Amino acid sequence: MAPKSGSKISREEELLLEGFNKNVSTKSSALFYGNALIVSAIPVWLYWRVHSVDMSSYAIMFVIGTLISTWLLAFAYKNTKHVLKHKLAVKREAAVTKEMNKKLADDKKISKKEKDERILWKKNEVAEYEATTFSIFYNNSMFLAIVIVASFYILSGVSPSVNYALSIGGASGLIALFS
Repeated sequence: MAPKSGSKISREEELLLEGFNKNVSTKSSALFYGNALIVSAIPVWLYWRVHSVDMSSYAIMFVIGTLISTWLLAFAYKNTKHVLKHKLAVKREAAVTKEMNKKLADDKKISKKEKDERILWKKNEVAEYEATTFSIFYNNSMFLAIVIVASFYILSGVSPSVNYALSIGGASGLIALFS
């Protein structure tokens, strides 16, 4: 039910709406872009040391590929986190409610409404943390696996520049597409 015009939404409704928002906090965004940059730069070492690619000759391609891959991985992190957060919140609801009721049982001053708000806040906090960590783990694993398979098996016979561009572009593009 939509609020009437002129009436303010309650804190509980605000928290509920915030839970469905696809935007991430500045802290999460920094975490996502930092992780994505590190993971996107790992294949540069692979091409430098294992494929014996000259760093100075391909530096511009490595920088551009790493930046594009960083953006696509961060995009995938956000999408995966958004999908997982709601699923995890439902799964963790009973455990978080039980823990918070036990924690707040001694506090008789707290109202039922405030207790429910704290439980909802804690449930969202737990779901957000778990969704963030799993999103990073899952997308990093898939990205690196696709890069290794593509660079060593699928594209092993092509030139290093084409191998790098297709394996990094393909891996980060697939991760972003299927997130």
